[in-house]
Amino acid sequence: MTILVDMDDTIEQLLKAWVARANEKFDRAVTLDEIDDWNVAKPYPGISREGIYGVTYEKGFWESVEPMPGAAEALKHLMDEGHEVYIVTATEPEHVEEKMKGLLFRYFPFLSWNQVIITSRKQMVRGDVLIDDGIHNLEGGAYRKILFTAPHNRFYDAEGNGMIRVSTWKEVVEIIDGHMI
Repeated sequence: MTILVDMDDTIEQLLKAWVARANEKFDRAVTLDEIDDWNVAKPYPGISREGIYGVTYEKGFWESVEPMPGAAEALKHLMDEGHEVYIVTATEPEHVEEKMKGLLFRYFPFLSWNQVIITSRKQMVRGDVLIDDGIHNLEGGAYRKILFTAPHNRFYDAEGNGMIRVSTWKEVVEIIDGHMI
């Protein structure tokens, strides 16, 4: 199969690093449970959206983002099983170099630039499966859909919308290896 995989909050823990850095910078104590939709600035009243989102532009930020537990092992396993794996990310141009070098290729050294697709229109990319935490990336795509649970999508009815919800990379491997998709 051709397996398309998102980066942020799918193979790495962007939100965890983002909230930690914003809390430190703005002297707050926001928890991941307070993030209940796509707008990360919402639980930071009195701080501009630009201020909260600007945290991700700070030097060294992407090096502070850690991989999702089991993601590297799972992707390597899927590739070893003969699947084609592509990272499909909506990474902003300003983040590409630091994010790829400081994060993707650091924790996933078996991946190459030939396996990276940068686009904000994931529905335009062909594949058998897309694994993503962004509901907007899964809706309307001509692929089977695996929704990776994240704070901002935890209340979404994945099954009712034709998606399989997972919370771990072990579940992803079981679904794909078990041909349940």
